[in-house]
Formats: sequence, structure tokens, C-alpha cells
Amino acid sequence: MNGNAPTTANGALPGGGAASGRCPAGGGAAPGSPGCPIAIDPLVGALAEETEALRTAGPLARIDLMGAEVWTVTTHAQARKLLTDTRLVKDITRWNLWRSGEIDESWPLIGMVDAGRSMFTVDGAEHRRLRVKTAQALTPRRLEGIRPVVEGIADRLLDALEAHAARAPEEPVDLKSAFAQPLPMSVVCSLMGVDPELEPRLHQLYEAFFSMLTPQDERLAVIQELDDLYAQMVRHKTAAPGDDLTSALILADEGGEPLTPEEVRGNLEAMVAAGHETTVTLILCAVRALLTHPDQLRLVLDGEVGWEAVIEETLRWESPSTHLLMRFATSDIEVEQTGVVIRTGEGVVMSYRAIGRDREQHGQDADRFDVRRPAPIRHLAFGHGPHICPGAGLSRLEALVALPALFERFPGLSPAVPVTEIRNRPVLTQNELESLPVRLR
Repeated sequence: MNGNAPTTANGALPGGGAASGRCPAGGGAAPGSPGCPIAIDPLVGALAEETEALRTAGPLARIDLMGAEVWTVTTHAQARKLLTDTRLVKDITRWNLWRSGEIDESWPLIGMVDAGRSMFTVDGAEHRRLRVKTAQALTPRRLEGIRPVVEGIADRLLDALEAHAARAPEEPVDLKSAFAQPLPMSVVCSLMGVDPELEPRLHQLYEAFFSMLTPQDERLAVIQELDDLYAQMVRHKTAAPGDDLTSALILADEGGEPLTPEEVRGNLEAMVAAGHETTVTLILCAVRALLTHPDQLRLVLDGEVGWEAVIEETLRWESPSTHLLMRFATSDIEVEQTGVVIRTGEGVVMSYRAIGRDREQHGQDADRFDVRRPAPIRHLAFGHGPHICPGAGLSRLEALVALPALFERFPGLSPAVPVTEIRNRPVLTQNELESLPVRLR
């Protein structure tokens, strides 16, 4: 790795288009089949076309993740089955490409799959042991106790936006940097007991970590800084516990075996990362969808459709995660009704954007945003099975506070640029917008 640009595991530069891949020169192999993987564009240049290519390839498709050839799941029904299949595990040492050395720490996505010990990276009884205290802290009843914190942070950010609107009513503002990004970061840091003064630095670190434009040597340095930062915080909380989830994890003794400092750090680090990234995308995609569907926005503002419906339809239509990494097969898995056999040691990804637009599950109009879609909207945006996102309720709560508060303060909110100019960041795993310029009045 030369440190100047991200490369794939086989040395190629990133990019290449939604339906391209390493197909045989003579043709014959269909895109998405073994030997002809669909190249997932880390620069996210054509997300809609990529989603369609994955759907066309079938319920399971072969994809190229920056040089790593793996399977991805594209349909709701198969995702539900495989997310509960105990033969698929999170242990990277079961991955044939890792064991063979074809994938190592030079791979730009290694931080997603070799992320230390936490509830996100283990299975079975150990997963339950690591997850239980977090789940207890995020029950619906306890989330209601967090609501005032969310409302207070939202009000503070909206006050700043109002001051901007009064000072410069014609000047656009980036809703991402001014509202959608700091809100969930502040909320999850408050929940976990992170010093608010660290939030700007954490934002910088996560921006660099997720971006595929970050050279790999810099990304590894970012990972090390995050590890050191959270390890220091765990030591501080161990010496002086507070009223926060990190302290609760340190003091937890469910099952008679306390969490180790490494396990507390892993849970803390994963919760802060996942706990803000998902909600940033949810808020921005919901706002963009409503501003580009003014008839549906009017239904919501008139009270004919609830904000809960907006949130669930946004989660389905523009899942915050695009390609969630990764599980590994501990034995051959014959996937029913597909003709696919996932071989021992192969990697499996969930392509949540394709799953959310599965026409078998959501109808032939699955590509259409419609807050009037018949309820319940059964999507898998937060996963399914034992590893379903523990912060799903928190993310929904934040959006349920943020969206009505935003439109109540700024009923004339409008896009400041054509929607076609709104781009995704070069983040392979997240459906993250670069920015969302809006006019407040």
C-alpha cells in the first residue's frame, strides 16, 4: 500500500460501474454469477443502476468488494432465512480469503469485518452475553426517558438554524452538517457518556474511516486512534463510573462473567459508530424524499399520514446501509429455490438497498416512495435475527423527534439545488449523502 490512494485487494483502483466485473473474455457467464461478479462501486457513482443489477442477478449474487469476491443477498425472503442461519458467523478467521492471506489489513474494508471483540462480532451465547446490557438500556420504556435529551439537542440545533435564517434568509444551509449529523452524534455520545468536547474529533475520524477515498495507511491510523480514545475512556469510567451506558457495561455481571475492558471498548466503539451513521442517513433521506414528493409532504403536515409511516417508508426505500459486511459460512449451505451453494469459508453480505426494493415483498412499485403504502411496512433495514440492530428504537426515536420539529420550525423548507445534484459520499457500506443544501424560508 503506497498510502496515496485506496486500492482493491488485487491492486486495482476502485470504481468500475454497477454491472461490471471480472467476467470471462468470451462471455457466457451472467453478471452476478461465480467468475463474473458485479463490481460494487466504492465511489457510489450509480446507486440505482447498481441496485437494479443486483436484483436482476437473482436472490443471491456474486459481487466484487474491492477485490474480494463474495456472495450478497438481494431479496427479503432469503435475507430473513440467512440472517438466522447459525452456519453463518461473524468470525473472520472462518473466511477463506483471510486464511489464505488474499485479504489482509491492506484491504480498505478490513475495519468493517475485523473490528475487535464486541456484540457485533461474536455469535451464540457470547453474543447474548455481550448484548444483554445494551438491550436493557434501549427498551421502549427507557427510550422514552431519553426523549427529553433528544428534544433538547434538536431544539438547540434548530435555534441555531433559526438564527441563521434571521441573519441571512436567502443563504442556503447544509442540513447535514447543521442538523442531521450533529443530532445523532450528540445523542449517542450522551447515552454512552462520551465527553461532548470529543464530538468534533469523532466526526472527523468517522468521516475518514468510512470514506473510500481515505488512503489505507491513514485509515489504519484512524482505527488506532479510535481504539486508543475509547480504551482511555473505558479506563476513566472504570475508575469513576457515571450514569451512562458505558459505565453500565463495565458494571454488568449478567451470567456471572463481567465484560472485559476490550469487550466494553468494542461495544462502546460500535455503538457510537452505528448509533449515529444510520440516523444521519435516515433523517436526510426522509427530508429529501418529502421535499421531492410535495404531495406526500402535504399529507403528513395535514395530519393525514403519521411521521411513523414516513420513517418506515424511508427505511425501506433508502435503507441507511447499502451493503452490510459480513458473515462467513462454517459449512456448505444449499440455499433453497436458488440453485446456489454457499461454500464453507465464503463470505456473505446483505445488500439492504436491494432488499428494501424487493418487488416480491413490496410490490411492482417498490422503487416508488409512498408514505401511504399499506401498513405494516415489513422491511429489514435494521437487520433480522440475533444481530438485529440494538439501536433501532433509538434511531426511530431520533427521527420521530427531528423530522416534525424541523418542518414545524421551517414549513417553507425547500431544496437549494436540483435533486440530481445531490450526491452520495464515497462510502461503500452506507447510503450517505454528501450534503443536503436547503433554503429555510
